[in-house]
Amino acid sequence: MSDDIPTIALRKGWTTGACATAAAKAAFTALITGDFPDPVEVLLPAGQRPAFSLAKHERRGDAAFAVVIKDAGDDPDVTHGALICATLRLLPAGSGIVFKAGSGVGTITKAGLALGVGEPAINPIPRQMMYTAITEIAAAHNANPDVEIEISVPDGEKLALKTLNPRLGILGGISILGTTGIVIPFSCSAWIHSIYRGIDVARAEGLTHIAGATGSTSEAAVKGYYNLHESALIDMGDFVGGMMKYIRNHPVSRVTIAGGFAKMTKLAQGLLDLHSRAGSVDLEFMAKLLADIDAPHSIIDQVKTANTAKHALEIAESYAPALAARIAGLAWETAAKPIKGSGIVLDVIVFDREGRLLAATPVTNVG
Repeated sequence: MSDDIPTIALRKGWTTGACATAAAKAAFTALITGDFPDPVEVLLPAGQRPAFSLAKHERRGDAAFAVVIKDAGDDPDVTHGALICATLRLLPAGSGIVFKAGSGVGTITKAGLALGVGEPAINPIPRQMMYTAITEIAAAHNANPDVEIEISVPDGEKLALKTLNPRLGILGGISILGTTGIVIPFSCSAWIHSIYRGIDVARAEGLTHIAGATGSTSEAAVKGYYNLHESALIDMGDFVGGMMKYIRNHPVSRVTIAGGFAKMTKLAQGLLDLHSRAGSVDLEFMAKLLADIDAPHSIIDQVKTANTAKHALEIAESYAPALAARIAGLAWETAAKPIKGSGIVLDVIVFDREGRLLAATPVTNVG
């Protein structure tokens, strides 16, 4: 009898862009032929052709309306189960394909994103997917591919509050996203995408100092510490490495990394991904740092068996400032590696759970 635990394959899902494409293709087909295909097959960027079932479809006067339910597979996506709706209306010959943000789909209000100010938040690759679908149908039926595509998402405005859209200046709803059409479970691609777009917006607004924070407490603390503009705050979460690698190729003059004691201890250990799946706080590592600053053996031994990083910090309370300063310095070294040679100025700040300052490194040019 094997003691091995069987591996359960996680189910992949579909992006909002893929779902919008399926709904739009079905609606356009109905405008041209009078019939809604169900299921409807779409072409993804890598060549796959999955089929999507329609949750609803109907003719509405001169328009055709179709709905696909977003299935994110086993990924904890905030848009899982959302209704992705497409309403299509034919336009005069030569009008081309026009995209419109319906209810629950955001509108771009800040520069620096892939789309211009005033554009519906339907990203370039989903637009290309819909363009391909529409032109294929039009060519097959000797029709003109001139149509308005209105994408809407009931409750999209509420869903958007759980995303970074408001900070990025995407107002009124969610974005229609996806670069492959496929959602990989726990890839966190949407979060990383938002980090990139946050940096793009900050650069477009001419900001030279941005701060990546691991959570809301450290974000509020670093904002107050440096009196930073809202657009300078990057909700980095656990993705220090992803943020710093993007900054290397899309530089700003100065970057601050801000986080709580536990997360910054992981960064000090050399981890650029601070999620628990990537590694935990190493209490032996922390004990060694205490030994380096001549803490008593009794404290060092207690730290080795502490329940959490917070507990370890409480045990080492008399030595906390020196310990936190050492952790900040080592965290700086880890964060600097992806931008080595860039000349970007970097500092690291460690806060406690109440947002009080524990330690801050000097503001130093990475060189």
